Amino acid sequence: MRALLVGRFQPFHKGHLNVILKIMEEVDELVIVIGSAEKSHSIENPFTAGERILMISKALKKYNFPFYTIPIKDIEFNSLWVPYVESLTPKFDIVYSGNPLVRLLFKERGYKVKKPKLYNREKYSGEEIRKRMIKGEDWRSLVPEEVAEVIEEINGVERLKILLESDKL
Repeated sequence: MRALLVGRFQPFHKGHLNVILKIMEEVDELVIVIGSAEKSHSIENPFTAGERILMISKALKKYNFPFYTIPIKDIEFNSLWVPYVESLTPKFDIVYSGNPLVRLLFKERGYKVKKPKLYNREKYSGEEIRKRMIKGEDWRSLVPEEVAEVIEEINGVERLKILLESDKL
């Protein structure tokens, strides 16, 4: 059975990893959809689709299970979003997402949908990690080591701090 997991992964963190490891106990293959793939260089979406693909690929490499990472941009037409996703991904049997709108859209198209059990959501969230990066607090303990290496390689913390600057004097 092949599953689809939808997320933004801004950045990929240990909560995401835990969810994926649980999903892989239930399915044979996983299609990881990187949503909002066109968005980057903002406080909410600081990393590019390519950077997120790299984070995920490096973090999951050691687990040796089949997965495919596919970036998909947003379209502002919810009723057409699921067919759009279907056109860009391999066929899948079940959808996992923590996003209520995503779950609703796939359910309306007849898919079996599951809300994954989130792992320590208060601690492991992209928003929390980005906030810690900006404040100079510990964020590395919240992401797999491979992800921290990618963020450092691309100067991700500096990018966030620059994005926070104002152009007003």
